[in-house]
Amino acid sequence: MYVLYSPYNKNTEVIDLTRAFNSADPRVVRTRQLILDAFIFLLNKRDFKDITVSDIAKKATVNRATFYKHFTDKYALLETLLSDTFMEYIHNRIQGDYVFSDKTLKCVVLALCDYHANSSSQIARHYESAAPVVEAKIKLMLEQILSKLLCQDHPVQDPTNHLVITMISWAFYGITYRWNSQGRRESPVELADRAIPIIFSEGAQMMNQTLNRELS
Repeated sequence: MYVLYSPYNKNTEVIDLTRAFNSADPRVVRTRQLILDAFIFLLNKRDFKDITVSDIAKKATVNRATFYKHFTDKYALLETLLSDTFMEYIHNRIQGDYVFSDKTLKCVVLALCDYHANSSSQIARHYESAAPVVEAKIKLMLEQILSKLLCQDHPVQDPTNHLVITMISWAFYGITYRWNSQGRRESPVELADRAIPIIFSEGAQMMNQTLNRELS
């Protein structure tokens, strides 16, 4: 199991990279999935702002009390839907190879392409308005992933390193979001091959300099 942390905010929740949600009780898993499926169905029928918890609970055939055992409100449900989706794609792409390398970074970009393309298809009518609701969460998760990849053997506390990680995370999110919104004019592999050298021409040098200083 790889548990990620944020070097920027000590109060940030800990995320399990190997599984976005885990429960030993299949009834809990089933109920949660019913709620998520109902929410997806409703998102394709009406605007997010018009969907109520009661609507979701009714469609999922559960009561409101059961809904609130799983989610605090519909915003938490939306965040869970998209962030769980993202972590599933990360897990599928990286497949346990959590090392800082060009190959792994390419996998992160490909996972983001998977996330944007499939999420926008899943909730096609409202993705443009829904994505910004969880954008900050996805960016933070990216920062955590890159921090884990970079620092698992040699923890780095240098602020410059943290800054670079944030810049790279936001760049990865931005280029893949635009790639999706502009019609996916190139393949995810072509995008990754083109973007990673540009992003890392400065960033990699800065991180290597930081590591060399701290390890010398």
